[in-house]
Amino acid sequence: MDKEKPVVISLGGSLVVPNGGIDTEYINKFSKFIRKKIADKWRFFIVIGGGATARHYIAAARKITGKITDWDLDWLGIHSTQLNAHFIRTVFKDTAHPRVILNYEKKIVNLREPLVIAAGWKPGCSTDYDAMLLVRDYNAKSLINISNIEWVHNKDPKKFPDAKPIEKISWEDYEKLTSQEWTPGINSPFDPVATKLAKELNCTVYIIGSNIDNLDNLLSGRDFKGTIISS
Repeated sequence: MDKEKPVVISLGGSLVVPNGGIDTEYINKFSKFIRKKIADKWRFFIVIGGGATARHYIAAARKITGKITDWDLDWLGIHSTQLNAHFIRTVFKDTAHPRVILNYEKKIVNLREPLVIAAGWKPGCSTDYDAMLLVRDYNAKSLINISNIEWVHNKDPKKFPDAKPIEKISWEDYEKLTSQEWTPGINSPFDPVATKLAKELNCTVYIIGSNIDNLDNLLSGRDFKGTIISS
C-alpha cells in the first residue's frame, strides 16, 4: 500500500468497547502499531464505531420506552461513536490532531499531524460512510475496515454453515449479496450508503479482522487475510 497517501481506517466499535468493557489490551497493541507506522512516515485517519456502548444505550431505551424511532437509534449510536472517538484521541493525544472530526463539512486545513480521529456524524448511515467521506476529502485511495468481521462471505455465515469467504469481489457483485437499504444496526461488512459512495469514487475497500499482524501484512504489501472490494 502506498504510504504517500493517507490511510483511512474504519475501526469497529466492537473492538474498542466489546460487551466486557473497554478492551485496553487491544487498544494498547493497536496504539503501539499505529505509532510505529507513523514513525515510518505513514499518515492515518481513523473513524471509530459505537460498539457495545451504543448497543447498551439502545437496549436500555427500548426496554424503558418499548418503542424507539430509527432517528433516535441513529443518534444514540452517533453519540456513542463520539465518546469512543474522544477516548481514542486521548490515547493518541501526543500525536493526533487535537480536534475529533464530528462535522465532515468542516475540513481540517493545513493539516500537519500524522493522525486524525473521527466519529459518527449524521443519521442514516454508519461510520463506514463517514470514513468514505474522508477518503474523498483528503485524497486517500483506499479504506481499511477493521472489525470482528474477517471476510465478506457468499451468504450470511451466521445462518448458513456452508458460507464461503470471498477474497475479491466487485462493488456490483457486493451490492447483490447484501441489503442496499440502511437500517440502524444493520449487520453488513460495509454499509449500503458507504457502498454507493465507494463505487462512485472507484475506491478499494479492504475488509479484515482485528488481527494487528494481518493489518501490518496488508500495509506492507504482503499476503493478508480478508476481502478486497473494488471496481
